[in-house]
Amino acid sequence: MTNEISRARLLRAIPLALAGAALLMGGVSAQAQAWPAKPVRLVVSYPPGGTVDAVARIVAPKLSAKLGQSVVIDNRGGAGGAIGGDLVAKSSPDGYTVLLDASNHAQNPALRKMPFDTLRELAPVSLLVKVPNVLVVNPSAPMKNVADLIAQAKAKPGGINYASSGNGSAQHLAGELFASMAGVQMTHVAYKGGGPALTDVMSGHVPVFFASMASSLPFIQGGKLRALAVTGKAHAPALPQLPTVAQAGLPGYEVYEWNAVFVPAGTPAPVVERLSKELAATLKDPEVRGRLEALGAEVIGSSPAELDGFRRAEITKWTKLAKDNKIQMD
Repeated sequence: MTNEISRARLLRAIPLALAGAALLMGGVSAQAQAWPAKPVRLVVSYPPGGTVDAVARIVAPKLSAKLGQSVVIDNRGGAGGAIGGDLVAKSSPDGYTVLLDASNHAQNPALRKMPFDTLRELAPVSLLVKVPNVLVVNPSAPMKNVADLIAQAKAKPGGINYASSGNGSAQHLAGELFASMAGVQMTHVAYKGGGPALTDVMSGHVPVFFASMASSLPFIQGGKLRALAVTGKAHAPALPQLPTVAQAGLPGYEVYEWNAVFVPAGTPAPVVERLSKELAATLKDPEVRGRLEALGAEVIGSSPAELDGFRRAEITKWTKLAKDNKIQMD
């Protein structure tokens, strides 16, 4: 008798549970359909004028059209992207505050005490682009290729200077990884930005720079810089004649500057999926794709899960480099 009563109660409960689940799913679906009901704030973690800002201004207008709401760019540079990241990490997880971050997203946790937990407080949306650096030298420098640079660095430990856009920058870490993998010592010269570093390399004050593709390309083409190799896994379409660093003498070397979109942790999954989907569609637009490729970018448009795996691998890579070489910002 008791078993029959329990079975009857169970049978009565099943429709109620199914109805509750349907109601919940309907609410989530309605929330995703309603988003965005107002403009979306795109926090760019770097100042105006750089590559990250350029990517934002190429993507935002087309994304606005697909979302049916304005995407408003808000540049919040400083601390290698950590200021913008902190702002978004502490924002309401409603899909209306979105972060466009760069490769320092994975490098900052290895270098400095962070005001937020990158993995716990920022949820991945989409990896937009990957841009390799270009290993360049002043045209008067004796290094004609990567093997020459390694040989000279071995012959003169610490005697080869390389420039970067600042301590802890992507260019700094590209140089540190190169030196570590090649088993050489090079002296890091930090500048307050990529522009001054590029100027001093072209002037001959510092011979070597792991330069941004976008900023260095015109000077390479104009003969003011000699390009030795690209830092990516494959040949760069903008410089198809150049080998990769790995091909030219340092197997396994691979460095990209990359841009990706994140939202505060806890943002509803349907909103994250919709944003990721619309970003991927935006990147397929021929005009958008062409303008990004002109910057030397490899256009991606990943899923949230793919971005999460990518950033975790990047964090592991740079954390090991910083620990092994005792690189610390504070």
